[in-house]
Amino acid sequence: MGTTTTPLVLVLLFCCLVSVLQAEYLKYKDPKQPLNVRIKNLLKRMTLEEKIGQMVQIERSVATPQVMKKYFIGSVLSGGESVPATNASAETWIQMVNGIQNGSLSTRLGIPMIYGIDAVHGNNNVYKATIFPHNVGLGVTRDPVLIKKIGDATALEVRATGIQYVFAPCIAVCRDPRWGRCFESYSEDPKIAQAMTEIIPGLQGDISSNSRKGVPYVSGKNKVAACAKHYVGDGGTTKGINENNTVISYSELLRIHMPPYYDSIVKGVSTVMVSYSSWNGQKMHANHFLVTNYLKNKLKFRGFVISDWLGIDKITSPPHSNYSYSIQVGVGAGIDMIMVPFNFTEFIDVLTYQVKNNIIPVSRIDDAVKRILRVKFVMGLFENPLADLSLVNQLGSEEHRQIAREAVRKSLVLLKNGKSAEKPLLPLPKKAAKILVAGSHADNLGYQCGGWTITWQGLGGNNLTVGTTILEAVKQTIDPATKVVFNENPDSNFVKSNNFSCAIVVVGEHPYATTFGDSLNLTIPEPGPSTITNVCGSIQCVVVLITGRPVVIQPYLSKVDALVAAWLPGTEGQGVADLLFGDYGFTGKLARTWFKTVDQLPMNVGDKYYDPLFPFGFGLSTNPTKY
Repeated sequence: MGTTTTPLVLVLLFCCLVSVLQAEYLKYKDPKQPLNVRIKNLLKRMTLEEKIGQMVQIERSVATPQVMKKYFIGSVLSGGESVPATNASAETWIQMVNGIQNGSLSTRLGIPMIYGIDAVHGNNNVYKATIFPHNVGLGVTRDPVLIKKIGDATALEVRATGIQYVFAPCIAVCRDPRWGRCFESYSEDPKIAQAMTEIIPGLQGDISSNSRKGVPYVSGKNKVAACAKHYVGDGGTTKGINENNTVISYSELLRIHMPPYYDSIVKGVSTVMVSYSSWNGQKMHANHFLVTNYLKNKLKFRGFVISDWLGIDKITSPPHSNYSYSIQVGVGAGIDMIMVPFNFTEFIDVLTYQVKNNIIPVSRIDDAVKRILRVKFVMGLFENPLADLSLVNQLGSEEHRQIAREAVRKSLVLLKNGKSAEKPLLPLPKKAAKILVAGSHADNLGYQCGGWTITWQGLGGNNLTVGTTILEAVKQTIDPATKVVFNENPDSNFVKSNNFSCAIVVVGEHPYATTFGDSLNLTIPEPGPSTITNVCGSIQCVVVLITGRPVVIQPYLSKVDALVAAWLPGTEGQGVADLLFGDYGFTGKLARTWFKTVDQLPMNVGDKYYDPLFPFGFGLSTNPTKY
């Protein structure tokens, strides 16, 4: 009897030991464990190869499941216009993202990847998504409650495609409209940019009042990790040249460009993207003082810092000319995740060499990986790594389109209304004999959405996605007996000979993004000016400007009866007609100074010499018409 008991006891003891070890091994996967325990438990299991893999973000076109598994890649992104298929459905996006994720989950430790996308005015890469007004218009609303609703809707539409991370919001304070990214900025005033950071709890969820400052927060699988960008001073470059040099004192940098980051961090923003630009000659991607000493240490930011696309490559001129140096100073500055996005094996090899040869300390790698893991744990990525189809109906939903339409209404600014105050033109009557609608932007969904819509630079035409053009909106708003005539660029004889009651002229800029939008003249391209002259010289007209910033308009101002700044309103053009015909009143006030001539630039509210065409805060009001 005794001889059989001893082996049995040993077997039971062995089983117990295995169970204990197994429980310890799975500790980082246990959501009941404290956050720091999970991070520490996982980090100590990771090899250098696995740690460096977490620091790498690659483009979806090279992110096969095999690559994810072999190199332990931590993150994937869709670059501008990088999609699984033309006009891809939400289901197709989910299938792609889950396929990549399964590669990550098949690794030894099963660390899920995080997928990022530029959802800067809705889930704007995706066909049929709701496209909200760009930030230049949203700043006009001065409505944080509305902005939060937009964040919430955007999160649902992004999650509808299986994606968990957005490169938004852009909280740049654009100080010069010549900058090609000024339409991504809420205002020249940091106070408005601060108020608009309320989009972050919309995207991520409301952080609890007792939460530790700087710790990232994402409230579940209906929310996404947000990214405050571009740190810091991107909107202050000389002459508005993209990726250029912001020449400003330290105190002014903190006063003008830093405040929105304070609010973002308090609201639990998960990530911060570094700017391509320089501050007083030093590349931000190489600025240890501002990235590590200030952002991480002084502001207590505990999420991860991510580079911009090829951001560390551009530390040198020409880019990538000394990649080893770029990696050393970029990672050394405190950047945690590198948007490589293609040459990931080169990055991994160089960084591995630098760590093994004590050029970059292991402690810097550990800091980066802890931050990345912290975001992944906080957002529940380990518990819910794979997307399902439960949210696909959120993409382009009617509820979200109504929010966008409200945003359009509140973002329009009425700059002129009538040749005299006693004879306003707006609101227009819905009952009229015949209305002329003219201009290159009147029936062009792509133009009214602008850059970062389906493609990186944006598109013209009406085939890019689903929405309502301003012409369509006018037709849907007027009385059935009113005749609408559309002529994109009529000559004056046509206008004079057709006995129109009035005209709506919709002109503006063509779509652009980033450096391609830099402009030293800020003029409206032809045939916009010709259309204004031909139409407004003959009949009463309202000119609706579709632009990403203030443009040169003074030469035409005396010709027009009414002038509306509609910015880049997105897919819901009905919001424009809502105001033109008086269903709602104009309420928007300029969040940017409108200059007379480009020679005045840069010119911002509070400047000593301030002589604008329309000052910051200007905007005429109208009352709704009762029908």
